[in-house]
Amino acid sequence: MDICEKIAYIDGLTEGLDLDKTTKEGKILVAVIDLLKDITEEICDIEDACDDMSEQIDAVDEDLANLEDFVFEEDCDCCDDDCDCCDDEDLYEVECPNCHDTIYLDEDMLEDEGIDCPNCGTPLEFDFGCDCEDCADCDEEDK
Repeated sequence: MDICEKIAYIDGLTEGLDLDKTTKEGKILVAVIDLLKDITEEICDIEDACDDMSEQIDAVDEDLANLEDFVFEEDCDCCDDDCDCCDDEDLYEVECPNCHDTIYLDEDMLEDEGIDCPNCGTPLEFDFGCDCEDCADCDEEDK
């Protein structure tokens, strides 16, 4: 039995007693029960509000966890090639010659043949021309 049910039970008992509400004791008892009803109503309202807030906090916590997973892209430990949760995109590590900041590039960024360092703004160029003399993959202009 919760507090709301208990005060309803006590109120029913006092009404069944046919108290004389004109005596001092009767007036006090009625006033105390009215006060208990008001307190109980406030407590029930607070409990309902707490339940609502708890549900909202749980929803925000779940959304935050999803956002953290998206932002930090935590790697999985499955080490399975067929895993959909692993990102197969290769990243290449480049050090800026000016500020020595480490920059991670993907294939699309390398195809642009150059970017500006996000830390200091120094232009970085990438030349993938072949330096070999007997390479079958090279065109005459690359030699």
